[in-house]
Amino acid sequence: MMVVLLVTLLIVGTGVLAVWFLQRQLIYFPDSEPVPSAAEVVDGARDVTLRTEDGLDLEAWFVPAAEATDKGLAVLVAPGNGGNRLSRAEFATALSRRGLAVLLMDYRGYGGNPGRPSESGLAADADAAAVALEELGYPPSRTIHFGESLGTGVVAALQVRTPPAGVVLRSPFTELADVGAHHYPWLPVRLLLRDRFPVSEHLADSDVPVTVIYGNRDSIVPTALSEQVADEVPSLFERVELTADHNDAVMFGAPVADAVLRLANEVR
Repeated sequence: MMVVLLVTLLIVGTGVLAVWFLQRQLIYFPDSEPVPSAAEVVDGARDVTLRTEDGLDLEAWFVPAAEATDKGLAVLVAPGNGGNRLSRAEFATALSRRGLAVLLMDYRGYGGNPGRPSESGLAADADAAAVALEELGYPPSRTIHFGESLGTGVVAALQVRTPPAGVVLRSPFTELADVGAHHYPWLPVRLLLRDRFPVSEHLADSDVPVTVIYGNRDSIVPTALSEQVADEVPSLFERVELTADHNDAVMFGAPVADAVLRLANEVR
């Protein structure tokens, strides 16, 4: 029995150590391939360089608003943990047609950008994106922060440091540990996790208008966590529930763009 116990402890201990050292590979799934120039993908778009406080130059795309519908606001899009800005081009176009300028950022390690992602690193990337938007003529008072999945953790923290006109959270979680505990109930996730992304905590004292969007069949971020975020936000503007899974096309489509527009009309 003692041998069995020791072997079991060794196996469990090795697994815990592996998770500790490899956890960021379980969180971030960057498509690191370089992407085309913005103008090759979206008419009128241009490439923008984000300069972070820790010395990285990150490439991003700026998509201007359609002139006929221009509302004088910009949307800073903080993506989820996979892909790169090329996969968000259609969403940026949808926002542009609705009169909203868009900054499609890519985090460090994504879309040909240097560096490796981490919570503090993504925070620095978002700060650089906010500065770039201000230089383009969109100060925080004329900016909506849009976070998708992991990006909800990024913009929830950003709105504390740089309060915008509004925030849109698409598929948010209360904190990343709650998602990890759901998918890995046999691991001590809350003890092991280094990157926390505490969405609800960052929003607890915020007076920034917030829209929460989520799918009712989400297999990545449990719907109940997104519902809890919406329940707890003190300045909730709108709750939008879609019949969809996490990465269904509708979660990047017109219903989401329309929700951003409704918030934009409210805060103008």
